[in-house]
Amino acid sequence: MTVLAADTAWPEAAIAIAGIAFVTIVGSVLVWQIFATGRLGLATRRAGEYQKLAEELADAQRQTTAELQRANEALAQLRRQTQELEQGLKEVDRILKAVE
Repeated sequence: MTVLAADTAWPEAAIAIAGIAFVTIVGSVLVWQIFATGRLGLATRRAGEYQKLAEELADAQRQTTAELQRANEALAQLRRQTQELEQGLKEVDRILKAVE
């Protein structure tokens, strides 16, 4: 059985390990921040799409409200005409009964 001895002393190995750990940590933080920036970009774009959708929805609601108001006005006009016809028919009915 052969044992290989390292030519590096403990202080040098500790410095090397600390260097590797430092580079790993800095790399991890760098990758983390890159992904965080990407998520922020996606969230911003998504917020813009939601804003556009909300504006379209508000416009559709305004149009629906205007159409509903026109329909209510037409219905009120029909009710007035129906009342006038009803009054006219009552008057004709009254006259016909008076003639009999």
